[in-house]
Amino acid sequence: MTVSSAEAPAGSAAGAGTRFLAEIREQPAALRRLLERAEDFERAAAELRARRATTVRMVGHGSSDNAASYGVYAFGLLPRWTALRDSISLTVYYGADVDMSGCTALALSQSGQTPDVVEYLRRARRAGAFAVALTNDPSSELAAVAEAVLPLCAGAEEAVAATKTYSNQVAALALLAGFAAGQGPRMVAALQEVAEQGADLVASLEERITSVAVPFAYAGRMFVIGRGVEFATAREIALKLLETCRVAAEPLTATDLAHGPVAALDSLFPVWVIASEDETLQAVLEASVRAREAGATLVASGTGAERVQGADYVLPVPAPTHPLLAPLLSVLPGQLFAWALARTKGLDPDEPRGLSKITLAR
Repeated sequence: MTVSSAEAPAGSAAGAGTRFLAEIREQPAALRRLLERAEDFERAAAELRARRATTVRMVGHGSSDNAASYGVYAFGLLPRWTALRDSISLTVYYGADVDMSGCTALALSQSGQTPDVVEYLRRARRAGAFAVALTNDPSSELAAVAEAVLPLCAGAEEAVAATKTYSNQVAALALLAGFAAGQGPRMVAALQEVAEQGADLVASLEERITSVAVPFAYAGRMFVIGRGVEFATAREIALKLLETCRVAAEPLTATDLAHGPVAALDSLFPVWVIASEDETLQAVLEASVRAREAGATLVASGTGAERVQGADYVLPVPAPTHPLLAPLLSVLPGQLFAWALARTKGLDPDEPRGLSKITLAR
């Protein structure tokens, strides 16, 4: 029987997670707000090309760092530039004198107030990098040390666990990389379509996600498997499960699973598989076979979810016009699952124990 997400499952606190759910639902609107500032990304991309700052060094914490994992592929596959998640510690704490001429230092921070991210961007600029801030607060300290500021436009995020700020960071990186590759208008149109697809997907998932979450009420651990552009999704879903559900979730690439972790699997160790219809699909399908042979319960999501044979739960998402944008849709089942599972466990996903955040309405 399908349980409506509007009903609080047994053991959950009435009203828990209302902010978290509202912000999941708001992601399509937040994406549309971002697209209203597309010209800012076009100008920034033109400056990157003019300066030949084609090595992109990205930094951030938590969900921002997960978005940077996506950025590696966005810049690598669109303008064919080198992009990496840089080390904050190397620059800020160890004081390594790295020559960053020919680089773009791209700092991701929802609040723009994370001290070591601000300090990284300050030092990167001194080291010759083109310093760019991607933030929800254009008047923040991070913005003040940057040469270019890209507005996140997510609006106030009141739940501690990030949702719409993560999605807008992913979309912003796709937008910047698209303009850098001379494909800006195509990317804008594709993102507009994703906003429509996302709104429909959230509505349909809400109708069944609680019935999917209830059987996992006693799960204390999980692997989340992704590959390529979807490894960022795996990291983000795992983080949401850690933050809101007290599930020791670990993100792995499809190949990593076979190099040791598969030995830990059994019938009480679920595996979430993100399968997208792209060049990485076969590796993900092979990993899912290994997990199933080990007795793990499988949850499959993504544009290729229905290709995962023997999955116990299948949460497919629609295919976007531009395949690189699939992570904006494939993260939605994981976010909603975390919301429903937390409530099933009697937890409040709005206020995870021991966590807080700085958030500003911009």
